Amino acid sequence: MPRHTAPRRTALAALATLGAAGLAALAMAPQPALAQAKGEVRIAHVYSKTGPLEAYAKQTQVGLMMGLEYATGGTMMVAGKKLVVIEKDDQGKPDVGKTLLAAAYADDKADLAVGPTASPVALAMLPVAEEYKKVLLVEPAVADSITGDRWNKYIFRTGRNSSQDAISNAVALDKAGNTIVTLAQDNAFGRDGVKAFKEAIKSAKLVHEEYLPPATTDYTAGLQRIVDRLKDQPGRKFVWVVWAGASSPFSKFAELELQKRYGIELATGGNILPAMVAYKQFPGMEGALYYYFGIPKNPVNEWLVANHYRQFKAPPDFFTAGGMSAGIAIVEALKKTNGDTGTNKLIAAMEGMSFESPKGRMTFRKEDHQAMQSMYHFKIKADPAFAWGVPELIREIKPEEMTIPIRNGR
Repeated sequence: MPRHTAPRRTALAALATLGAAGLAALAMAPQPALAQAKGEVRIAHVYSKTGPLEAYAKQTQVGLMMGLEYATGGTMMVAGKKLVVIEKDDQGKPDVGKTLLAAAYADDKADLAVGPTASPVALAMLPVAEEYKKVLLVEPAVADSITGDRWNKYIFRTGRNSSQDAISNAVALDKAGNTIVTLAQDNAFGRDGVKAFKEAIKSAKLVHEEYLPPATTDYTAGLQRIVDRLKDQPGRKFVWVVWAGASSPFSKFAELELQKRYGIELATGGNILPAMVAYKQFPGMEGALYYYFGIPKNPVNEWLVANHYRQFKAPPDFFTAGGMSAGIAIVEALKKTNGDTGTNKLIAAMEGMSFESPKGRMTFRKEDHQAMQSMYHFKIKADPAFAWGVPELIREIKPEEMTIPIRNGR
């Protein structure tokens, strides 16, 4: 006799004695797993736990959990429901991200999702959110097309977009007499960034766009083409760099002494602290960034800095703030719906919603669900107390100062 036959027969016999009324009552009774699910909000976090943007992804994950903790007062509960985060590694691959998001919605019964890290992965994931009619809160992928021509109504974004990066950087560089070349990765992140930057430049002269493969490690040929376009130009000459990942052109730029030899200056946005070690070679370099822990002065950032130091013995980084903003936005939306995770209820709550973040107040724009937020014009200081180039605030660029295009046709 098979081992489980007798218990199975006993169970069947017990069911037989219940009769029709008893079976109906049993069917109506809440099952333990179902009861537990009803008491949860299931959040899928699809991000690059491995791959070229792993460092960015780890910060986002830490920030997301800290944001949920902060906004719930440490309870990880909203309206009596437990917040459950399901982590998935897209490896920086669009096809993997697309599959994982579908699995999160269908198999894991995620009520909403956060992520991903890379713009190409995000673009692959957008139609999945539309197919399953579930909210995808994009953080930190930056390509304009995410909330632009590839957008759908289920997409929100707490991360800044390429236009916010570009327009704020144009504040530093767009002056009559300046000549600019752009250097960017040949992907959605790089090309969207340059497109938005070009549109924002009104007074300076843009003479060349240089695109290199995202995994480039030898920048010699690209920088030589840039030198050829800039060396004989009058006035101040800049290379504006849009780059993400472990390898970057900054050290090669310094090695070739392009500023000393040709008067060519470097300009760029912010980055994670390890990447900004290279910035220390360029004191006085200007640009605009999304976040640096020492710049915003508000209670949320004070909490983040203090608690991050306490837990990790280090300051929060560039993408930690973004992850925290996403976590806070989720909790604030759930508070508005009183824990209702119905997609239409969440969309109605989030459209036009303002919430406090480590960068101050953010607001989801109704037309494209892009979070409108401050950016920071900085100048790099080589401070011996820090391994990285310290971005000192020149001025906060507030959301109302940046005309961010609505690119989705709404």
